[in-house]
Amino acid sequence: MTAFQNPPVVGGGAATITLIEGSSFCISDANANMDARAVQGLFVQDTRVISRWRLRINGADVLPVTVHRSDPFAASFIGRVAPADGRSDSAVLVIRRRYVGNGMREDITVRSTGADSARCRVELAVSADLADLFEVKDQRAGVLDAHTDVSVSGQELRITRVRAGRPFGVLVRMHDVGAVLTADGAIWQIALSPRQTTTMTVEVLPIIAGKTIPLLHSRGEDAAEAAPARKARAWQRASPQIHTADRAFGAVLGRSLEDLGSLRIFDASHPERAVVAAGAPWFMALFGRDALLTSWMLLPVDSSVALGTLQTLAERQGSEFQAASEEEPGRILHETRLGPVAELALGGASTYYGTADATALFVMLLGELNRWGRHRDEVDALFPHAARALRWIEEHGDQDGDGFVEYERKTDRGLVNQGWKDSWDGINFADGRLARTPIALAEVQAYAYAAFRAGAALAAQVGEQAAAQRWAGRARRLRRRFNETFWLGDRGWYAVALDHEKRPVDALTSNIGHCLWTGIADRDKAARIADLLLSPPLFTGWGIRTLSSSMGAYNPMSYHNGSVWPHDTAICVAGLTRYGFVDHAQRVTAGLLDAAEHFEHRLPELFCGFAREEFTDPIPYPTSCSPQAWASAAPLLLLRSMLRFDPDVGAGRLWCAPAVRDRFVPLRVGGIRVGSQNATIEVRADSWEIGGLDRSSGIELIRAARPALVDG
Repeated sequence: MTAFQNPPVVGGGAATITLIEGSSFCISDANANMDARAVQGLFVQDTRVISRWRLRINGADVLPVTVHRSDPFAASFIGRVAPADGRSDSAVLVIRRRYVGNGMREDITVRSTGADSARCRVELAVSADLADLFEVKDQRAGVLDAHTDVSVSGQELRITRVRAGRPFGVLVRMHDVGAVLTADGAIWQIALSPRQTTTMTVEVLPIIAGKTIPLLHSRGEDAAEAAPARKARAWQRASPQIHTADRAFGAVLGRSLEDLGSLRIFDASHPERAVVAAGAPWFMALFGRDALLTSWMLLPVDSSVALGTLQTLAERQGSEFQAASEEEPGRILHETRLGPVAELALGGASTYYGTADATALFVMLLGELNRWGRHRDEVDALFPHAARALRWIEEHGDQDGDGFVEYERKTDRGLVNQGWKDSWDGINFADGRLARTPIALAEVQAYAYAAFRAGAALAAQVGEQAAAQRWAGRARRLRRRFNETFWLGDRGWYAVALDHEKRPVDALTSNIGHCLWTGIADRDKAARIADLLLSPPLFTGWGIRTLSSSMGAYNPMSYHNGSVWPHDTAICVAGLTRYGFVDHAQRVTAGLLDAAEHFEHRLPELFCGFAREEFTDPIPYPTSCSPQAWASAAPLLLLRSMLRFDPDVGAGRLWCAPAVRDRFVPLRVGGIRVGSQNATIEVRADSWEIGGLDRSSGIELIRAARPALVDG
């Protein structure tokens, strides 16, 4: 996802614990320790402020017992001191309660559990390389020529380093029990009476670009009343209430809502605005494509993230030509950093624009937000940005005037492929040969089609009739030319792309499902696409492969050439539903939700594309982000597809026709905001009802699915 690097190979698995709050995250082992060699640490605003954090008691590591996760930003690590003198039972319990938010607070509790006294030498080893996120991912941390200063004063340890002429550092402060501090950490000598408890509190305060960042969990403050906990409760209260007979589906939805709340980040210049970070641990930044698709999926739950995303992206919309960042007038960014270290990221540029699809997705999301009847004034205010985005599609996205949007990187540090499958080998022919740029992707044309339609509706709403007619006509022409040019009659599927010589790139991929989602696919081709998506070469039983197993480049353990991405599968489900292939959609939905159970009810960024018949469990992808924004949002899109819930408040219509498998019934979803109304849907075995819509709202309920095709 990142502009200049593929995801790193990191230590992971069940032994890795990740805590998140905004732009802060902490990666440790299950014993609460952090080791830079395992690519762990405490990160704040893209800076690793702690690279080593290791607790030892009486010269030995604490023996881990269990980890209790109370919130995305907090955990209690429970362990014991190894028994002495050959005893079978440990007499000393250790509890490390950790809270992450603008830094970290850790309460270290040592408790005597038996009838004997105990003496404990508690050592906390601390170090900080103060590396930026890119140095860590590239495994360059600790080898640069920057000078690091370490000083001790009273109960404080200060570590500082100068980067790009600006000071970065960390202040580690000890409380409660007198500690002996050295440049390597702290030592406490503790004498415990029988069944006595002693607690030491350690605060970690980052120094970012010369400014000490205040903690969100200060010493002495009830963690339940700290800002992160209040924010999490407010998010949960505002979310729809969902009840289903399938407890596993309920757990998946609950985990999704919790993770999406934790992935929200805020721009200091607009603290009221929430956007969603792409994923933890390595992509806690704003990515245009990821945020736009996630916000779309979130609309039944929350519209504020969509609005914040659109406003933030609009402020950073391209205004000039810059080859180094691939900025162009009207273009929507691929990646940006919101913190004060932004200018140090992305190779010296705070924003990178190398994406072929985010600009169309921007207009699509604005149009969809408008259909939900939310934030009308703000939507109208964003219309000029939508017009600029559509102008980019017409004048710069279409590089050769053939009517299709192409991409070609303009800097050696940029992405070779600029669709959602942005790995270097993500676009290939059926025989496995790589496609050469400029490349016009099938799903990018589908997004452009939907963007022109959305732009036409928005233009009509603000009285720009000429623009409305022009963009509606452009959409019709694009759809016709797409179906003529991309359809492979001898294969029976859409080409994934056109290459630099306008040859169809003939691989069979999941991208064809995106063509159903936007409505660009002709009706007479939809049944064939639906059957292909459910065929064994594409459907694993858990989800839809990115690349068919019959293709030359297929590898079930690749990033984009045979793996399963939950968000991609959910978009295919939405496309199948749109064209009326309900049985197909239900089969895929059931498979993906079954997979979620094997990932502790949290869908990862991706997993391997092995067939369900081959292994009893889905196989994890080693470096998958978890939680990851659009994977977390995928179950919400599955739910909306089940309900076949499509509002168009401006037109005064709401389509709803639930098609829900028996395993999920009864199903009740309350608190869906449509315009100024709160809708509640109840699905029973033989009927369904919708409530909460005031007759005076002017919204007509149409008890049918929204028509798949809107023109031609």
